[in-house]
Amino acid sequence: MKRSSTLLDAGAIALSGLCLLHCLALPLLAATLPLMGVWAEAEWVHALFVAVAVPLTAFALWRAHRQRPLPAGAMISATAGLLLLLAGALGWPSHDSETPLTVAGSLLLASTHVWNAWRRHRH
Repeated sequence: MKRSSTLLDAGAIALSGLCLLHCLALPLLAATLPLMGVWAEAEWVHALFVAVAVPLTAFALWRAHRQRPLPAGAMISATAGLLLLLAGALGWPSHDSETPLTVAGSLLLASTHVWNAWRRHRH
């Protein structure tokens, strides 16, 4: 059970990293590669990341909570990260805020999973 929780956290951290890479690297590539420009603006990519992040995060934190109750801060941090990702994917409140919201959400979510992994190894 401990190994599967570690894999879930690692998967969630990797997904957050991919999301961060998507937000920061693709706009740079878009300037030089027209095909990447199409993918950087593809709304389905953002929806896909959120659709994968929400259940993966929920499952990883639920499993961790079953082993040892999570602090409220971890739940708040994960929820805030997911909400920021969702807001970025929806382009809310504006299209200009999409990248900062998504980057902040990815970093917050990844740090929550790192915190969860650290808690598990500490005990």
